[in-house]
Amino acid sequence: MYLYKKVKLNIVQGDITKLEVDAIVNAANNTLLGGGGVDGAIHRAGGPIILEQCKKIGGCPTGEARITTAGNMPSKYVIHTVGPVYKDGAKGEAELLYNSYYNSMKLAKEYGLKTIAFPAISTGVYNYPKPEAAEIAIRGVMDFIDKEDNMEEVYFVLFSQENYLLYKEILDKKLNK
Repeated sequence: MYLYKKVKLNIVQGDITKLEVDAIVNAANNTLLGGGGVDGAIHRAGGPIILEQCKKIGGCPTGEARITTAGNMPSKYVIHTVGPVYKDGAKGEAELLYNSYYNSMKLAKEYGLKTIAFPAISTGVYNYPKPEAAEIAIRGVMDFIDKEDNMEEVYFVLFSQENYLLYKEILDKKLNK
């Protein structure tokens, strides 16, 4: 656990669908109708109510975020955000990925949420290079914390050991541990 401006930052290796937080973030696609990876796991764990609510929302542009209940999961909400598909790094991918994290935090604040958990957005089938994506994720969250004081605890929930170690290394450097 790290402390950044009174906000606890946690790096966890595991399954985001099992966390008991106010909101877990889904690395969704533009349709919000489910997919593979984290998106598929969240839809399976949460049950059909999430899909029903996503259909009513009608999609989400890349870099933005939408919210639904969490269905059968222990969290209260799912914040669905769409990260960019990585092409060459020159198509605005970094800004879009940053916006995915920042706008998820913003939506959590609008709903009065205090705890949130993020996966590694865009690093699976969207092919975002993991070291760059981790830097952007942490910067997006810290920038939001710099401006707002609503959040109490943020989790980075990483499926692979590789990503877990990467996030830990970046936070160690940023917070001089």
